Amino acid sequence: MNNDETVGSSDHIEVLDALLDNEHPTKVAVADWARTALDDPKLEQRDLECTFWVEGWQAIAERGLLASLIAEEYGGRGNSLTTTLLQLEGLGHGCRDDGLVLATTAQVLTLSLAIERFASEDQKREWLPKLARGSAIGSFAMSEATSGSDAYSLTTTATKTADGYVLNGEKAWVTLAPVADMFLIFASTNPDVGRWGISAFLVPRDTPGLIIGENRPKMGLRTTPFANITFDDCVIPDSALIGAEGSGASIFSASMEAERGFLLVGTIGALERVLDDAVTYGRERKQFDQPIGAFQGVSHPIAGIKLGHESSRLLMYKAAALQQRGTPSMMAAALSKLAGSEAALSGALTALEVHGARGYVTEYGVERDLRNLSGGVIYGGASAIQKNIIARLLGLPA
Repeated sequence: MNNDETVGSSDHIEVLDALLDNEHPTKVAVADWARTALDDPKLEQRDLECTFWVEGWQAIAERGLLASLIAEEYGGRGNSLTTTLLQLEGLGHGCRDDGLVLATTAQVLTLSLAIERFASEDQKREWLPKLARGSAIGSFAMSEATSGSDAYSLTTTATKTADGYVLNGEKAWVTLAPVADMFLIFASTNPDVGRWGISAFLVPRDTPGLIIGENRPKMGLRTTPFANITFDDCVIPDSALIGAEGSGASIFSASMEAERGFLLVGTIGALERVLDDAVTYGRERKQFDQPIGAFQGVSHPIAGIKLGHESSRLLMYKAAALQQRGTPSMMAAALSKLAGSEAALSGALTALEVHGARGYVTEYGVERDLRNLSGGVIYGGASAIQKNIIARLLGLPA
């Protein structure tokens, strides 16, 4: 067996272990740590006020989670995709601040991964060590208010000049924008050729002409700040460009395949926590002199949560296996995103019904779980988009 075959075999064993063992030691260790280290008594207040937990972010950085997937030469841990997913799944299971978990997964699986894969050596050495240790926060900025599912219909432009580029336009719904130190920006350098004229840039927060809007309150994931960012004759040097002009669509597409497949890993962990809470309540809450879990009207819906959790988890690690093998994974990623988001929404709604009035009031956190877990059917590509991808890959007419 040659070295490549040995590595491939090792990867398959690692993914299989993760897939078959819901109590995998790597996952459980992070979940146990998070239950204590990230147990914030002010979570309910921060959720109400839409406040990002800086101390929690630093604790996650000190645990090494932000550095997990980054290569050791850039200050990271150099872990495999599977190990990183197990850690992030455990984070979602143990940490009840779902907004903080989403911020972490977005940083690790979208922003940092894109920089390591596509940025220049100088750009990597400037930003990856800071991102790994949590001394800088990065933000991925593609969406615009009018682009929606037509992701490449950008109005933000980057005009070439003797001094570099001049950015003008506005990005919307930018995760972590209010607290970010740098932005990965997608802008059109040649509007006449559509998606093939899109380029990517790394832009520091303090760049003149970059204006960060106010945090935008939202239904769920309120502890992850969102904002619009505006570029008003924002001058950036040539060195800000990632790759070649016109490569932005390819960078975005590759990043989205990873995001589709894995961004909901923390949500899958949170869904397991929702299941645990529902099972505990079904055992402890009594009506008609017996636990409510004895009634099929309660036990069968809880069993449905388990089915949704297991199914989405299996599809996610299948996507991971394909990515680690280097095999096309677009179908697996779309199925993972669709299954995970739909299972999370359905499971959180079921948990609300199981808890009854307790589920509907704020103090028990059940309604917060529903608000947080419902977002997955929208961000990272809505469920309808995933179904479009699946249908196209099945050979149905576009």
